[in-house]
Amino acid sequence: MAKDIDYSVYLVTGRDLLPPGKDYLESLEESIQGGVTVVQVREKDADTGEFIKIATESKRICDKYNVPLIINDRVDVALAVGADGVHVGQDDMEITLARKLLHAGTVLGLSCNTAEHVAEAVKLGVDYVGIGAVWGTKTKNLTNPIIGVRGVGERLKELDGTGIKAIAIGGIKSSNLWRTLHGSISVSGRALDGVAVVSDIVASRSPKEAATALSNIVRAFKDDQSQVRSLSTKNGVIDKVSEFVNKIRTVGPLVHQITNNVVATQSANVTLAVGASPIMATEPVEMEDLAKICGALLINIGTLRADGLDGPRLAGSFANKYRKPIVFDPVGVGATSFRKECVKELLDLFQVGVIKGNAGEMAALAGTSEVLSKGVDSVGSGFRDPVSFVRDFAKRERCVVVLTGPIDYISDGTSVAVLENGDPLLGKITGSGCMLGSIIAAFCATAMHEAEVQDNERTRIVDLERLFVGAIAGVLVLTVASEIVAKRPEVKGPGTFLPALIDGLAGVSAQDVRSHAKVTIY
Repeated sequence: MAKDIDYSVYLVTGRDLLPPGKDYLESLEESIQGGVTVVQVREKDADTGEFIKIATESKRICDKYNVPLIINDRVDVALAVGADGVHVGQDDMEITLARKLLHAGTVLGLSCNTAEHVAEAVKLGVDYVGIGAVWGTKTKNLTNPIIGVRGVGERLKELDGTGIKAIAIGGIKSSNLWRTLHGSISVSGRALDGVAVVSDIVASRSPKEAATALSNIVRAFKDDQSQVRSLSTKNGVIDKVSEFVNKIRTVGPLVHQITNNVVATQSANVTLAVGASPIMATEPVEMEDLAKICGALLINIGTLRADGLDGPRLAGSFANKYRKPIVFDPVGVGATSFRKECVKELLDLFQVGVIKGNAGEMAALAGTSEVLSKGVDSVGSGFRDPVSFVRDFAKRERCVVVLTGPIDYISDGTSVAVLENGDPLLGKITGSGCMLGSIIAAFCATAMHEAEVQDNERTRIVDLERLFVGAIAGVLVLTVASEIVAKRPEVKGPGTFLPALIDGLAGVSAQDVRSHAKVTIY
């Protein structure tokens, strides 16, 4: 039987990456002290004698800390030094032959780029797979396409029902580790067992600190995965929504909005009306500073330009870095190939907390033709089973999904809230959907402010339970306010409805929401 290995932080060595003056063995020992759980020695350019020497010295240090040693490619070197395992690529020695040559109990790993590679690895009976490359990397010449974070989950589902472990490989570092771990989960919930890291540790002058940072993130992610959600009833959700409606004016969160310039003023006004503060900024050089101080980020692609992508790219990346929730509004994504390509790039780059859109937009994102889009509007009667759709889509994207329409459907991948509030006049004014995105972002910021106060610091890249309720709160506040103001005698149509709606949002109370809410939880 192969040795039971903790793959959490899987170090792949690379002596050519060491900082000037840093000794290889010193760096290796410090990295293990920092939290590396398994070491793979990779020596692409060393001759056999030199490889064996380096592997022997590495094993001495690994044995000192009871950390398994894996040899890259070379079965002969692994046998010579008594290594715990061998990792091979698709073009290296065949797994069946390697298994015959190695001692019983030796761990065997295989690099996989496609779902077919993973399925074949299962048939071959490997102990673990390395899936990637997830991100671009300078430490290895890539012969296969980068699969992206979202592509890992598609490959992980091939491991369902097996005991085979999985690590992600390729360009992983502390700055993208949360995104990698959170986004790399199959629809069935199969997560990574660890990540392979090279330059983030080896190239560091402080490898112990670098390894500790990575180890802490992996540990926090695994702890998060073991937590059980508690909100699954209508009363529980409404109670929490009411709490957020009461809190938002006290918290007064700052909401950074990169939004549709057609309705930027309206979006800012409704943000102020519900009790938050907007900042409408698109300059890339400001993105990190804003991520530090804002409570949430809204990215709305309604009027996105090819030369304006740097702002959303950086804003989303920094929001992940500082654990700020991202609300993503893929306006008209199905209308053009440009929008589809931009959205794919952005969703591969950073982890969003909430995706909000109408049926046509969601169908385009999900890759189904069940609902079509016409510009920014949907065509057709909608999804045949919207409850299952939003649940499955939320589970796939590892976020909260808000499907808007005459009836709104919201899911965190487990529960689905069906909301039946709203006046038809909402569909008669420009930008009501964009305004909803702003309001959802404001309540998600309020929800995460609670997490910051209670947990002292934000560790999770996405808090599904809090964002689920934050999204419900945003939708209910807008739709309930619309019902209340539509009955006012001064509201004659769309032209008088919009200013009345802003007034209504400024005055809507938790009791209004509680008494009007038409919510079903599945």
